[in-house]
Amino acid sequence: MSTLIAFVPVAVLLTITPGAATAMVVRNAARGGRRHALACTVGNEAGVIAWALLAAVGVAAIVATSAAIFAVVKLVGAGVLILIGIQSLRGHRAKAQPPRPTKHALRDGVLTNPKLAVFYVALFPQFVPAGEPVLPYALAMAGLLALFDLVWYSTLALAVTRARKAVVEGPWGRRIERATGAVLIALGIRLALERR
Repeated sequence: MSTLIAFVPVAVLLTITPGAATAMVVRNAARGGRRHALACTVGNEAGVIAWALLAAVGVAAIVATSAAIFAVVKLVGAGVLILIGIQSLRGHRAKAQPPRPTKHALRDGVLTNPKLAVFYVALFPQFVPAGEPVLPYALAMAGLLALFDLVWYSTLALAVTRARKAVVEGPWGRRIERATGAVLIALGIRLALERR
C-alpha cells in the first residue's frame, strides 16, 4: 500500500503535464463541446488501462524490447497525431460542417498515447514491491492514473466548453484550432524522431 501512496504524486504530475492528451481534449472541446471532450477523455483512459494491462502481462515488454515493433507502434502513433493536427490546421469550421460523431472523439482519445507501453514497462516495476505479483499493482497504478486523468481532463473540458461561446466561436476560434493543430503536429514529429 505504501508503494501506491508513493505513486500518487507521480500520477498527479503525469496527469497535469501538458502533452498530446491535453491538446486532444482541448481540440475536441473546442470543436464539439463538452460531450466530445468527455468522449475523448474516456477514450484516453481506455488506452491507459489497455496499455497497463498489456504491460502487466508482458506484451508491452515485447514492444519495448523489440526495435521493429516499437518503431511501428511509435510511427503509427506519430502518424495519427500529425494527421489530426493537419485536419485542425486545414480549418474545419464548426459552422461549415456537420458535427462529428462522438465515436471519433472516443477514437482520438484511445490513439493519443502510443508510447505508454514503453513508459509502463519502465515505470511500474519501480512501484511493485519485490516478490509481489505485478498485475494487481499495475492495475491499481493504471486505475489511479485513469482517475486523475478523468478528473483533470473533465475539468479542462468544462473550462474550454464554457469559454467556447466567448472565445472559440468568436474570432479566436480559428487561432485556437490552428494552435492545437500545430501542437499535435509537433508532438507527432517529436514522437516519430524520438529514440527510446
